Amino acid sequence: MNKQANFTRFDEATKEDVEIIMDHYKSFATDLPDRILQHLRLLDGDFGGFAVDRLQHSLQTATRAHRDDRDEEYVVCALLHDIGDTLGTFDHGGVAAAILKPFVSDANHWMLGNHTIFQGYYYFEHIGIKKDVRDKHIHNPYYEYTKEFVDKYDMPAFDPDYESMTLEDFEPMVRRILSKH
Repeated sequence: MNKQANFTRFDEATKEDVEIIMDHYKSFATDLPDRILQHLRLLDGDFGGFAVDRLQHSLQTATRAHRDDRDEEYVVCALLHDIGDTLGTFDHGGVAAAILKPFVSDANHWMLGNHTIFQGYYYFEHIGIKKDVRDKHIHNPYYEYTKEFVDKYDMPAFDPDYESMTLEDFEPMVRRILSKH
């Protein structure tokens, strides 16, 4: 697949050009789970001052959800909820939500995009922010759903003694969820 389109402006693309691009796109899209897993591995060793590194936090969050019999889509969201930490420092939840939007329910998408302000309930006051910022969404249908995610799975997932499943354990789930589109 070494063919390349011949246009220099998109409005000059021919049907053949678009077919070449779509062939490349299909291959690229198929490799998404590999890129996601590779990017998740970048969190290994990145402690950011926490007692566990960001990968262990993600594994703990997903393990807790899995052991609580949450469905596979939810578990994958739990695993990937902080994947945006490396590139979306100021809105990592929004990055995770954008990545997973084509593959998850509206509830899980909203949860990913907003979990940071729900987590902030536990520390915002220590940095001069009102802790109840999340309450501006109290009438949102996914408010309690997101609050439960943070309280049960995300918030307690900083325990260096917790026995998490491995990234390899979650890999088949990631591949299934990211193949739904």
